[in-house]
Amino acid sequence: MKALVLYHSQEFGNTGKMAEAVAQGLRDEGLDVTLFNTDESRYPINEFAEYSCVAFGTPDYYSYPAGTLKTFMDDHYIARVRKGVKNLQGKPYALFYSHGGGGKVKPAMINMFSYVGNQIGEPVESYGAPDQKTLEDCKALGKELAEATK
Repeated sequence: MKALVLYHSQEFGNTGKMAEAVAQGLRDEGLDVTLFNTDESRYPINEFAEYSCVAFGTPDYYSYPAGTLKTFMDDHYIARVRKGVKNLQGKPYALFYSHGGGGKVKPAMINMFSYVGNQIGEPVESYGAPDQKTLEDCKALGKELAEATK
Protein backbone atom coordinates (compact mmCIF):
# COMPACT_ATOMS: atom_id res chain seq x y z
CA MET A 1 0.00 0.00 0.00
CA LYS A 2 1.09 3.54 -0.71
CA ALA A 3 0.89 6.55 1.59
CA LEU A 4 1.34 10.21 0.78
CA VAL A 5 2.65 12.76 3.27
CA LEU A 6 1.69 16.10 1.76
CA TYR A 7 2.99 19.10 3.66
CA HIS A 8 4.24 22.66 3.42
CA SER A 9 7.52 23.52 5.08
CA GLN A 10 9.97 26.37 4.59
CA GLU A 11 12.16 28.79 6.58
CA PHE A 12 12.64 26.78 9.82
CA GLY A 13 11.67 23.32 8.53
CA ASN A 14 9.57 22.46 11.59
CA THR A 15 6.66 20.99 9.62
CA GLY A 16 9.15 19.08 7.47
CA LYS A 17 10.66 17.43 10.55
CA MET A 18 7.17 16.40 11.63
CA ALA A 19 6.45 15.05 8.12
CA GLU A 20 9.57 12.86 8.29
CA ALA A 21 8.42 11.41 11.61
CA VAL A 22 4.90 10.67 10.30
CA ALA A 23 6.48 9.02 7.24
CA GLN A 24 8.66 6.86 9.48
CA GLY A 25 5.60 5.63 11.37
CA LEU A 26 3.94 4.72 8.08
CA ARG A 27 7.08 2.94 6.84
CA ASP A 28 7.40 1.03 10.11
CA GLU A 29 3.97 -0.46 9.34
CA GLY A 30 5.07 -1.54 5.87
CA LEU A 31 3.64 1.23 3.68
CA ASP A 32 5.49 2.70 0.72
CA VAL A 33 5.69 6.43 1.49
CA THR A 34 6.01 9.49 -0.72
CA LEU A 35 6.91 12.79 0.96
CA PHE A 36 5.88 15.88 -1.00
CA ASN A 37 6.65 19.43 0.13
CA THR A 38 4.23 21.82 -1.56
CA ASP A 39 6.68 24.68 -0.97
CA GLU A 40 8.84 23.15 -3.70
CA SER A 41 6.15 22.61 -6.34
CA ARG A 42 2.45 22.13 -6.93
CA TYR A 43 1.25 18.60 -6.22
CA PRO A 44 0.07 16.80 -9.39
CA ILE A 45 -3.53 15.94 -8.45
CA ASN A 46 -3.71 13.22 -11.11
CA GLU A 47 -1.34 11.13 -8.92
CA PHE A 48 -3.47 11.35 -5.77
CA ALA A 49 -5.80 8.45 -6.65
CA GLU A 50 -2.94 5.91 -6.40
CA TYR A 51 -2.51 6.46 -2.64
CA SER A 52 -4.37 4.47 0.03
CA CYS A 53 -4.01 7.19 2.69
CA VAL A 54 -2.57 10.65 3.21
CA ALA A 55 -1.15 12.78 6.02
CA PHE A 56 -1.41 16.56 5.69
CA GLY A 57 0.97 18.92 7.47
CA THR A 58 1.10 22.70 7.57
CA PRO A 59 2.42 25.65 9.49
CA ASP A 60 -0.20 27.95 10.98
CA TYR A 61 -0.44 31.03 8.76
CA TYR A 62 -2.93 33.50 10.23
CA SER A 63 -4.95 30.61 11.74
CA TYR A 64 -5.19 28.92 8.34
CA PRO A 65 -3.25 26.20 6.48
CA ALA A 66 -0.55 27.19 3.99
CA GLY A 67 -1.95 28.43 0.69
CA THR A 68 -0.27 25.63 -1.23
CA LEU A 69 -2.42 23.09 0.64
CA LYS A 70 -5.52 25.15 -0.16
CA THR A 71 -4.40 24.98 -3.79
CA PHE A 72 -4.24 21.19 -3.45
CA MET A 73 -7.82 21.14 -2.16
CA ASP A 74 -8.93 23.43 -5.02
CA ASP A 75 -7.33 21.01 -7.50
CA HIS A 76 -8.93 18.09 -5.63
CA TYR A 77 -12.36 19.71 -5.97
CA ILE A 78 -11.97 20.48 -9.68
CA ALA A 79 -10.70 16.98 -10.48
CA ARG A 80 -13.41 15.27 -8.43
CA VAL A 81 -16.45 17.42 -9.18
CA ARG A 82 -15.83 18.94 -12.59
CA LYS A 83 -13.68 16.28 -14.23
CA GLY A 84 -15.15 13.20 -12.54
CA VAL A 85 -11.82 11.73 -11.45
CA LYS A 86 -12.39 8.66 -9.25
CA ASN A 87 -10.61 7.49 -6.08
CA LEU A 88 -9.99 10.96 -4.69
CA GLN A 89 -12.32 10.55 -1.69
CA GLY A 90 -12.86 8.02 1.06
CA LYS A 91 -9.21 7.96 2.09
CA PRO A 92 -8.12 7.80 5.70
CA TYR A 93 -6.03 10.85 6.54
CA ALA A 94 -4.14 12.38 9.45
CA LEU A 95 -3.20 15.97 10.32
CA PHE A 96 -0.19 17.68 11.88
CA TYR A 97 0.83 21.31 12.20
CA SER A 98 3.41 23.70 13.60
CA HIS A 99 3.06 27.25 14.78
CA GLY A 100 4.96 30.08 16.35
CA GLY A 101 2.44 31.00 19.01
CA GLY A 102 -1.00 31.21 17.41
CA GLY A 103 -1.81 27.56 16.99
CA LYS A 104 -5.40 28.22 15.89
CA VAL A 105 -5.17 26.42 12.53
CA LYS A 106 -6.63 23.13 13.80
CA PRO A 107 -10.35 23.85 13.14
CA ALA A 108 -9.61 25.11 9.61
CA MET A 109 -7.56 21.99 8.87
CA ILE A 110 -10.25 19.67 10.19
CA ASN A 111 -12.85 21.40 8.04
CA MET A 112 -10.79 21.73 4.86
CA PHE A 113 -9.44 18.19 4.66
CA SER A 114 -12.72 16.50 5.65
CA TYR A 115 -13.56 16.32 1.93
CA VAL A 116 -10.77 13.77 1.42
CA GLY A 117 -12.16 11.04 3.67
CA ASN A 118 -12.05 10.00 7.31
CA GLN A 119 -9.73 11.66 9.81
CA ILE A 120 -7.63 9.24 11.83
CA GLY A 121 -6.38 10.27 15.26
CA GLU A 122 -6.03 13.73 16.70
CA PRO A 123 -3.91 16.36 14.91
CA VAL A 124 -0.37 16.61 16.28
CA GLU A 125 0.75 20.13 17.18
CA SER A 126 4.21 21.61 17.56
CA TYR A 127 4.92 25.01 19.02
CA GLY A 128 8.13 25.97 17.24
CA ALA A 129 10.64 23.23 16.56
CA PRO A 130 9.22 19.79 17.36
CA ASP A 131 10.71 18.23 20.48
CA GLN A 132 11.31 14.49 20.89
CA LYS A 133 7.83 13.85 22.31
CA THR A 134 6.18 15.66 19.39
CA LEU A 135 8.23 13.63 16.91
CA GLU A 136 7.24 10.43 18.72
CA ASP A 137 3.60 11.56 18.55
CA CYS A 138 3.99 12.14 14.80
CA LYS A 139 5.48 8.69 14.34
CA ALA A 140 2.61 7.18 16.36
CA LEU A 141 0.14 9.11 14.19
CA GLY A 142 1.74 7.59 11.09
CA LYS A 143 1.39 4.11 12.58
CA GLU A 144 -2.24 4.77 13.50
CA LEU A 145 -2.95 5.97 9.96
CA ALA A 146 -1.28 2.87 8.52
CA GLU A 147 -3.35 0.58 10.75
CA ALA A 148 -6.56 2.31 9.67
CA THR A 149 -5.56 1.83 6.04
CA LYS A 150 -5.01 -1.94 6.24
